[in-house]
Amino acid sequence: MPANMTFDALKEAVASGEIDTILACIVDMQGRLQGKRFHAQHFVDTAWQETHCCNYLLATDLEMMTVQGYRSTGWEAGYGDYVMKPDLSTIRRIPWLPGTALVMCDLLDHHGHEEVAHAPRTILKRQVARAEAMGLKPCVATELEFFLFQESFDALSDAGYRTLQTLGRYNLDYSIIGTSKEEHVMRAIRNGLYGAGIPVENSKGEAEAGQEELNVRYSDALDTADMHSLVKMGVKDIANQHGHAATFMAKYATDRAGSSSHVHQSLFRDGQNAFLDMNADHGMSDLMRHYIAGQLANAREITCFLAPYVNSYKRFVAGLFAPTKAVWSLDNRTAGFRVCGEGTQAVRVECRIGGADLNPYLAIAALLAAGLEGIERTLELEPATVGDIYRAAEARSVPTSLAEAAELLRGSEMLTRAFGAEVVEHYYRAARWEIEEQQRVVTDWEVRRGFERA
Repeated sequence: MPANMTFDALKEAVASGEIDTILACIVDMQGRLQGKRFHAQHFVDTAWQETHCCNYLLATDLEMMTVQGYRSTGWEAGYGDYVMKPDLSTIRRIPWLPGTALVMCDLLDHHGHEEVAHAPRTILKRQVARAEAMGLKPCVATELEFFLFQESFDALSDAGYRTLQTLGRYNLDYSIIGTSKEEHVMRAIRNGLYGAGIPVENSKGEAEAGQEELNVRYSDALDTADMHSLVKMGVKDIANQHGHAATFMAKYATDRAGSSSHVHQSLFRDGQNAFLDMNADHGMSDLMRHYIAGQLANAREITCFLAPYVNSYKRFVAGLFAPTKAVWSLDNRTAGFRVCGEGTQAVRVECRIGGADLNPYLAIAALLAAGLEGIERTLELEPATVGDIYRAAEARSVPTSLAEAAELLRGSEMLTRAFGAEVVEHYYRAARWEIEEQQRVVTDWEVRRGFERA
């Protein structure tokens, strides 16, 4: 469901005064939407062709620090420009922002006008093209979990994030009466996103106090990634308009469960699910088996794109539904990879490793790269793991820290072939910076533990 406005429809809405603002957005390394607000008339007159932005937008951290050590840009290179090229197939109305539409932009080199290799949207597009060259169309859906809080972003920031009271006071997993208390926000989120052309299926309470889950219908891989980033923006915007804050941190509190972003994947050929073979065990075709085998073989190497921050690894706790083992199973929520819909047209593989903090473009691209490698090499799928996989001591483990995952990323021959050495090095630098920043900061835990006792 790519967007909900054509360029011609946008021009008509601008001429009538219905739309007066255009958000021209790129995706940064963290999966956030960055860009400019255009007067709509200027956009439809000229800026629809291209605009420009500083190339530091793909070389900063969460706090927009101008991190050094990237080959692509820095003080020595003078922080030049990228070209923002609007993808006119992605124009959407944004109902919660009056008079506003949004368009996604690709990033091009300012001089040669080639797509920037380490731009998240470029990375995903190239893996989609790789699949298409094999006659396959990747179809993907992401499930996002997040927490809603009583107070606004500004109020929590001013309080130093020490007064974090969730809107829900107890576990509301599937509760109807409990989530009715949050419906003033969640209804606005569902309707606002649907009005933006995002096919929201449902929302529900999740298995922790104040936690929500939002499900969006599957689509092609690039559209799903675009929608995922817009969902996060919309949830935060709409919650804030209602005086509340929302977080997609993987783990916001030690004594709370984390928030995930499960990624459901299938490959279609000629309009049919190529993962389905009704004559095979569990309805899983050889293609599906090779695909999952590739993901398992490379699971540890791609974890950096599923869990990109130091905080991400705090989520991997036994017994809290976040997987600790990178194995596959049939409809088993303790596995890193779960086969869903076995024996039906909806058969697919769900990667449960990623947190809600992942960049959807990078996560989907890495999963595709690993799966397609399995198909190309006709890798054999290992037997399914059964039972309580948290107790499977010999099973392949999810990396336990960003430092471990970063080194696996840097040494990945598969990702180097799929993304290119410079792209791998770029995101390795991002991971190392995150680690360096964490190592230099004195935490509340350290002060409480050692202030008097050390």
